[in-house]
Amino acid sequence: MTIQRPEDFRSSCRAGKFNTQTSGQCPGFAQANLLVIPINAAQDFIELCERNPVPCPLLAITKPGDPTVFTKGSSIFKTTTDLSTDFPKYNVYDNGKLISTQSDISKEWSKDHVGFLVGCSFSFEFALSKAGLTPRNMSQGFTVPMYHTKKYLDPAGVFTNSTYVVSMRPYKLKDIPKVREITKKFKPTHGEPIDWGFDALERLGINSLEDTIFSDPIELEEGEVPVFWGCGVTPQLAAAEASDKVKGTIMAHAPGHMIVIDVKDEEVPFL
Repeated sequence: MTIQRPEDFRSSCRAGKFNTQTSGQCPGFAQANLLVIPINAAQDFIELCERNPVPCPLLAITKPGDPTVFTKGSSIFKTTTDLSTDFPKYNVYDNGKLISTQSDISKEWSKDHVGFLVGCSFSFEFALSKAGLTPRNMSQGFTVPMYHTKKYLDPAGVFTNSTYVVSMRPYKLKDIPKVREITKKFKPTHGEPIDWGFDALERLGINSLEDTIFSDPIELEEGEVPVFWGCGVTPQLAAAEASDKVKGTIMAHAPGHMIVIDVKDEEVPFL
């Protein structure tokens, strides 16, 4: 089922009717990742995003304790939106460990929590498809492969020794210049690839294309190479890894299960 309008998508999630991965949903509209952390780490996270805009492009911030009111980025929604109910699935962490995946985090969202929306690379997939470069995860309906790397983020406050998560879409070498040209316009949703080719695995510290996280590996077709982008799962792993300093429950979107925002593809570069 492909939902066309962002407000219908969010309504469907809120009602518990949509709970699958979101690549290809609301074609032509941008999507976003979520991180919800205690307020005592909020300013450090903002600084982490400022220092690392490729994997952590910050789009919106909620008022402490209220998943429906935004202190930054409210214009990306045209109707009332509740970040505790309007994603298909959420991950909940306690002491850095994933303890549950659920469809609603309204009970867990306390007066001390602040929500952050981070740009998502699903936002440029429709533009790629219009150019005849449809990502396989979009055409076949599976979660994009993701990898935890050894590429370090610039530290900020309690967020030290954090590393990139990347998403991967396979392409033929001859197509990579066009892929870069299309995606570089989408800087608020990760922009162009950070690396590509089989030698990129060593540079990024990825042992094997089989070593995915939150997703399944895919087989590359003849002539294809892996192409890697910064990924919005980076913040939730950074927060989980800093759990000894970020006291309290941490919540995030379930990887691959985003929120669709009221921003069209062509508007993304101006966010």
